[in-house]
Amino acid sequence: MSAPCQIVRDGAVATVLLDRPTHRNALDLALKEALLDALDQVSRDPDVRAVVLAGNGPAFCVGQDLREHAEGLGTGAWARERTVERHYNPIVRTLATMPQPVVAAVHGACVGAGLGIALACDLRVLADDAVLGTAFAGVGLTFDSGLSATLTWAVGAARARELVLLGGTFDAASAVAWGIAGRVVPAGEVRVVAHDLASRLAQGPPLAHAASKRLVAAASTRSWEESLAAEAAEQDALGRTDDHREAVAAFLEHRSPRFTGR
Repeated sequence: MSAPCQIVRDGAVATVLLDRPTHRNALDLALKEALLDALDQVSRDPDVRAVVLAGNGPAFCVGQDLREHAEGLGTGAWARERTVERHYNPIVRTLATMPQPVVAAVHGACVGAGLGIALACDLRVLADDAVLGTAFAGVGLTFDSGLSATLTWAVGAARARELVLLGGTFDAASAVAWGIAGRVVPAGEVRVVAHDLASRLAQGPPLAHAASKRLVAAASTRSWEESLAAEAAEQDALGRTDDHREAVAAFLEHRSPRFTGR
């Protein structure tokens, strides 16, 4: 049996592929652990400059595997596993804090924790068949996988309340209009477009990308003055790098820079 999560390397781009297609990539224990391990691997790999997160089969991810969850409720395993703390939180934390930019290629169903995982990525490319939603109220639960923060930041508090309390779904065009994603593409092209975007990112300055991720992640918890100080510190550090000097030289010489991550 193949692993439920695959890593596919193409130069400086690593694709992390959820691979339970017959279950629409529902997150059982094996997939959650494999996904966390895969993300940890690529986040620590200095040769990986950008990451694509995608799902195999008809859906990106339908969230928690409810069949396994129901068994866990009956045996008490769910309470012992504490899956939000042990799996969902580390997964989205790794996505948000890894130095590489991450592009989610979202097609088909993307609901519950699947939506939380997609929103923890830096960029999202949506297929025109994508159906997104929170889904938590339908099973008597509330947000997990960081969605109380990421969905609110993306769409605002009023719409976030509506989406979680009413539990309805929304389409790709709405997601773009609300600021969740930047573009919608035909379903057959979503992974290609996401990979092309990641390839473009992989040619960019890795140290600057990591600094930008840190600044954005912390912006909502910092005061204005703290944000200014953090920007100054990051700029000072980046200004001393070989990459910055190379980029300035390339600009003056009318050529493309060659970033080395130093």
